[in-house]
Amino acid sequence: MRGDSIVIEDHHRKAAAGIAPIVRASLTDNGKPIGVTVAGESGSGKSEIAAALAEALGTDGIACVILGQDDYFVYPPKSNDAARRKDIGWVGPQEVKLDLLDDHMRAIIDGAQTLEKPEVVYEDDTVESEVLNTSGIRVVIAEGTYTTLIPSATHHAFIDRDYTQTRKHREKRNRDASELDTFIDRVLEIEHGIISAHKAKADIIVNEDYSVSPA
Repeated sequence: MRGDSIVIEDHHRKAAAGIAPIVRASLTDNGKPIGVTVAGESGSGKSEIAAALAEALGTDGIACVILGQDDYFVYPPKSNDAARRKDIGWVGPQEVKLDLLDDHMRAIIDGAQTLEKPEVVYEDDTVESEVLNTSGIRVVIAEGTYTTLIPSATHHAFIDRDYTQTRKHREKRNRDASELDTFIDRVLEIEHGIISAHKAKADIIVNEDYSVSPA
């Protein structure tokens, strides 16, 4: 998402260091890419761990591309917030074009050399498009709240921290004041009820202390 910023810290690199060997072990000599998802609740460090994982794999010459779920929402962020406030029942996986995200991951796995994908412009509350050069990519990383539901990935990592534990991170990110109001606490409670069930679908667990365990 254009206009977003992330800060990779030591604990994110700790998690990435635990995930990277599992990903490396799944790469085959035929050069076919694989998909990895990084999921968890708001503020759990999904974007940061995904970036740190790409960084860790890159040191071994393994080229990665990251697909962020934020770019695949049906509505851009401010419009999506308005839709939620109009109808709280809108909160959930239906907010995201998960099928399109899965199609894009699968296209890269199947050898696409370029990919045209949506790109959210946060400040303008618009969705544009960008073209990625995916030639030579070995690992496609999709990060976002509901990405455990993407079937084309080889590995699904789940960050086992809930929204009550991640408020400091959300405050640090501080994208918009509306993200920290009482309505958003209701949204996060609903998301928690949905996402907590996704842990059972993951094969990699990032624990509360950012250590990594197989599921």
